[in-house]
Amino acid sequence: MNGASREALAAARERLDALTDSTSVDVAKLAEELAAVTALLQREVSLRRVLTDPSQAGEAKAELAGRLLRGQVGGETVDLISGMVRSRWSQSRDLVDSVEELANIADLTVAQRSGDLDDVEDELFRFGRIVASDKELRAALTNRTASTAAKGELLRSLLGGKARPVTERVIVRLVTQPRGRSLEAGLESLSKLAAERRDRMVAVVTSAVPLSDRQKQRLGAALAKIYGRPMHLNLDVDPTVLGGIAVRVGDELINGTIAERLDEATRRMAG
Repeated sequence: MNGASREALAAARERLDALTDSTSVDVAKLAEELAAVTALLQREVSLRRVLTDPSQAGEAKAELAGRLLRGQVGGETVDLISGMVRSRWSQSRDLVDSVEELANIADLTVAQRSGDLDDVEDELFRFGRIVASDKELRAALTNRTASTAAKGELLRSLLGGKARPVTERVIVRLVTQPRGRSLEAGLESLSKLAAERRDRMVAVVTSAVPLSDRQKQRLGAALAKIYGRPMHLNLDVDPTVLGGIAVRVGDELINGTIAERLDEATRRMAG
């Protein structure tokens, strides 16, 4: 997103955080309604163009959004969307992307409130690994000729009772409403949003054998000190890495044995 859209999204996220900080707000309902608005804006191209037209007064656009949504969604959702269309957007698509992001953040906040956020993060990661290793499954989930209902049913058969409800909701939404994104990019975006809920960074750790709890604790603590933020570890086992590990944090790839990496972390902290 360009500058104007980034600023508009940042303001919208602040308003969402203020809403979800209130225990009186039904955050799950808010997430569902924001997802419905996303689908509406994605479907109605002319509407989103009107709502992001810089030549129109912000208040007029807010009034239009209110008339369309009032009675269809709750007051909190109407207020959020009205505030968003008052803002300036670089592209009309940025508004849709941002409403969808708010829907995902609201759902992840539900998981955070219930203490399930760690599990949701792990389930998103594991699902991504399953899709990456199963070409037939990926083809079925990304088939443009398959119906939304068929994809949703397939996902519910895979995830129902095996994953947290929030995990199932955000994955079903991603697959049934891809909006031009790859499945992998969508899952990565969801994982990043989940990590942000705890102000953490995500490290993807690949090792030849499963790490012990002590090794995970030491590695997590070392990485947190290096990067200056709490670190969530997504763990993957791959025998081809032999006796070492590979750690990816964002765009940075770190290769080496556990002992070598911890020694390096110690040296960096000491320096």
